[in-house]
Amino acid sequence: MLLSTFSFAFMNALLKYLVIYSTFQLVFFRSLGSLLITYFFLKSNRIPQWGTHKKLLIYRGIVGVTSMLLFFWGVHYISIGSAVTLRYVSPIFAGILAVFFLSEVIKPLQWLFFVMAFLGVFLIKSYDPSGSNFGVFLVLLAAFFSAIVYILISKIGTREHPVVVVHYFMLIATVVGGIGSLFFWTQPSLNDFLLLSSMGVFGFFGQLFMTKAFQNAEAHMVAPFKYVEVLFTLGFGILVLKESYGFYQLLGTFLVIFGLVLNVWYKSKNKKNHPKVA
Repeated sequence: MLLSTFSFAFMNALLKYLVIYSTFQLVFFRSLGSLLITYFFLKSNRIPQWGTHKKLLIYRGIVGVTSMLLFFWGVHYISIGSAVTLRYVSPIFAGILAVFFLSEVIKPLQWLFFVMAFLGVFLIKSYDPSGSNFGVFLVLLAAFFSAIVYILISKIGTREHPVVVVHYFMLIATVVGGIGSLFFWTQPSLNDFLLLSSMGVFGFFGQLFMTKAFQNAEAHMVAPFKYVEVLFTLGFGILVLKESYGFYQLLGTFLVIFGLVLNVWYKSKNKKNHPKVA
């Protein structure tokens, strides 16, 4: 999981470094690299790339690329550390949506954790140096669509190979990003072309290491380590991108992550006795 978070954080840093390019270009290059890897993986392992639940897979891909577009667009306006932190509120949205679509239950104490996280969101929104409410709105909207992705993946379950699910997502994202790039294209230098292409590689390995983490340990043991991505991203933001973060912004980041980690801990603690807890 730590290798996964480092891979994603490196991709996040590249994303922020390359914001001179359009959102569609960033989505295209990030997706194309991963698409090539998923295609050859499925081909070499003789796994049917189109799966069996095509409608659900297409829905997952469309919602996923919508979330990606909104997040990449939002990164143009706010610091990368704030953007990644705000994106992580998606489990809260997912928990609320699961109440309506999966008949799950949110316990009263979990609402306290959610309020703590949203207080952190308020601090980040208020004290991010960019002062861009529009950027915050875009990333929170991306988090909401990401929550819908969680619901769709739950519907798909284990009926599809995980790489097939990712393959659909990357294929649809490549097509959408490619079409958009035709209208919003900036010619990259050779150096930037290599950096743009590497985003997909780091994104794929982030997914791969995360999958392996969940396959080799209980979910409640490794899930909290997902949030280390925020720390790595903040580090890249400060040391490489020369971003600055004030006390209240960092306090907001802490509240978001602490609230979400407490929610993961509480869910795992009560799962045996309350299997319907969100």
